[in-house]
Amino acid sequence: MRDPAELLAAADDGDRSAWDELESRFGPRMWAVARACGLSPADAADAVQGTWLRLLQNLRSIRDPAAVGGWLMTTVRREALLLRRKELPVISSTEAVSELDPAAVVLEADDRHLLWKTVSTLNEPCRTLLQLVAIDLGNQQVASRMGMPAGSVGPTKARCLEKLRTLISLQETAQ
Repeated sequence: MRDPAELLAAADDGDRSAWDELESRFGPRMWAVARACGLSPADAADAVQGTWLRLLQNLRSIRDPAAVGGWLMTTVRREALLLRRKELPVISSTEAVSELDPAAVVLEADDRHLLWKTVSTLNEPCRTLLQLVAIDLGNQQVASRMGMPAGSVGPTKARCLEKLRTLISLQETAQ
């Protein structure tokens, strides 16, 4: 497995396999970040695609090529937030501002953040499996990406979700 700096240099030279390796290494996490921002599958695809385009545009200007994974995650989060802003409701002057509940919006964002923070504490294969499930991949694709039989995805997912429920329950009890 090549290091990220080497992959960026190869991608800049037109090496398709370098792009493929970048996508396989960082793509699932990019999808998970986009979906964790509350985007629909179509909007998440736009955010991820926009991030790859930004990488292509900035290949030579990445300050720390070894940290391209962090750059990609930050960029996909920014792309997702830009898409989310476009989805926000426009309030006409005749609508009551009280219809929007800022507290509910903040709580929902906090809940989403805590969920993904908790998922990140899970051991493998649960962490990756739940990230792939969150981006709405079917069992066949999850199995293929994780190198496991398709028939074991469902039972593994059930066990992982139970672990996640237990962790969340423990967190709620501690609060």
